[in-house]
Amino acid sequence: MEESTTTNAINADELKFRIQLNELEASVLQLKLQVEELQKENSQLRRENNQLKRMPLFVAVVVDVLENGEVYLRQQGNNQEYLTHASEDLLPLLKPGAKVAVNNALSIVKLIGNVYDARVRVMELEYSPEISYADIGGMEDEIKEVREAVEYPLTKPEIFRRIGVEPPKGILLYGSPGTGKTLLAKAVAHEARATFIRMSGSELVHKFIGEGAGLVRELFMLARERAPAIVFIDEIDAVGSTRTNDGTSGSAEVQRTLMQLLAEMDGFDTRGDVRIMAATNRVDMLDPALLRPGRFDRIIEIPLPDDKGRLEILKIHSGKMQLFGVDLNEIVEMTENTTGAELQAICREAGMMAVRRDAMAIERNDFIEAVRKVKSEMVTDNRMYI
Repeated sequence: MEESTTTNAINADELKFRIQLNELEASVLQLKLQVEELQKENSQLRRENNQLKRMPLFVAVVVDVLENGEVYLRQQGNNQEYLTHASEDLLPLLKPGAKVAVNNALSIVKLIGNVYDARVRVMELEYSPEISYADIGGMEDEIKEVREAVEYPLTKPEIFRRIGVEPPKGILLYGSPGTGKTLLAKAVAHEARATFIRMSGSELVHKFIGEGAGLVRELFMLARERAPAIVFIDEIDAVGSTRTNDGTSGSAEVQRTLMQLLAEMDGFDTRGDVRIMAATNRVDMLDPALLRPGRFDRIIEIPLPDDKGRLEILKIHSGKMQLFGVDLNEIVEMTENTTGAELQAICREAGMMAVRRDAMAIERNDFIEAVRKVKSEMVTDNRMYI
């Protein structure tokens, strides 16, 4: 009996010790996890401490690289200028206008490169526009002039050098809305395999003094860096209208932006393989200084398409459509004084009417109803009616 009691007591003590052991093991495991977390936190704090101890770097702009290997810098912010040296690895990469980081000893640490405003970067199209001359109808003469002024200087510069003639600096397209001015600019960029930088004149109009002019400078800096490039300014009348003296700060800021644009177009800085195109619906509003030769050397009117042009445009926009019993020449007669954009809308509306009927093809009646819907006035030609 005593032996049984002793055995039970030993078993109870053993169980108690095992429980305590398990609790200690769990406590050790928990402490290990806490140690790991503290070690991670300690490492993070060490990194932050090292960052705080690191000497700050200042941004400077390379003014010139001298023959003896010295670099002439201008520090941004205080405009202080000084000479310094660069390592053998960095020296070949430095060129005037490049931004570099310098330390307290004014030694160049690394090359930053040009940093552009986000509003300027989004103006650059990453890929060449997928619009070719075959997608434009009724503008043979206009296409010829634009190619001579914009495309050939980029793709055939040797011809201009051989003949000894300077290509036109800029080209201005004007005409009614929807006649294809922007479409023509995209086609030129596609054929020239050039970077296409598209912006609206209203994007250069800003509230704060100097902001619009700064965007113009960065826009042309980006174009020079991405050369060959085409800068296309749509609705240029928003920033290039005739200057007046109304005494308001807003008008003065627009004029400062215009003067910066004029300076860039004058080429105080060489533009290299950068061509300028602009478009407007109100050429009569533009400042005379913008229209003089040497800035926009060619001013081309984009008129409403004639009968032949309307037929070409209709063929382009209906080329992939399933047509049945549709005479495009008849549609041409119904669409006098319409723009290319309106003709595209007519083809689209005719297709939507066929979709609405769940038809197999687009019929004559669909086009007639589309003409009636798109044109603002009712056409009185008897051939329109069924």
